[in-house]
Amino acid sequence: MPFSYEYARPALTVDCAVFGLDEQDLQVLLIRRGQEPYEGRWALPGGFVHVDETLDEAALRELEEETGLRKVYLEQLYTFGGIDRDPRERVVTVAYYALVKLSDHKVKAATDAADAAWFDVNDLPELAFDHREIFEVALARLKGKVRYQPIGFELLPRKFTLTQLQRMYETILERKLDKRNFRKKILGMDLLVALDEVQKDVAHRAARLYKFDDRRYRKLVKQGFSFEI
Repeated sequence: MPFSYEYARPALTVDCAVFGLDEQDLQVLLIRRGQEPYEGRWALPGGFVHVDETLDEAALRELEEETGLRKVYLEQLYTFGGIDRDPRERVVTVAYYALVKLSDHKVKAATDAADAAWFDVNDLPELAFDHREIFEVALARLKGKVRYQPIGFELLPRKFTLTQLQRMYETILERKLDKRNFRKKILGMDLLVALDEVQKDVAHRAARLYKFDDRRYRKLVKQGFSFEI
């Protein structure tokens, strides 16, 4: 005899706020919904969780299915359970935020997404469901966490200049940083590897390239190191 539940069970979804950094602005990836509800409206990538997968697996699957993105930095953000957040039925969503290097990823809409595109975080269209609220919570988390964990390196090319690094922090934090103090502090952490390479094909004087030493960072954390910008 099938088991009978005393209480109705809400559906479960995942939604992902994906951030990328171009030459000028912090961007978020949106998909245009190809079906109701909110057909034609822009939204965060996401969808329903399958019964045979974890939340992380569902988030990664939805990202790949709707946008073509794979192997991204992904972190669980918050659970949104407003009673009327989805007109179809009672739906609880577990939100994530992801960080990608734009130069390494090309987006391509698929499944129930009619389109996928990057938008400046300060100039978003009207979003479906409660995705504007999810986006704002994700952006606030990024602004806070980038100061005390080196997640910002996930937005940069593998090889970068100190100018690119400073601009990344200034763009996310929305404030100017003193060049001399910033370089003294970031180099003093001993987390960057100076490469025997410089920029190519630039009109100005080519700057030295660096890369982030993730292995050394993890070792220092075990010794009590605290990252802070």
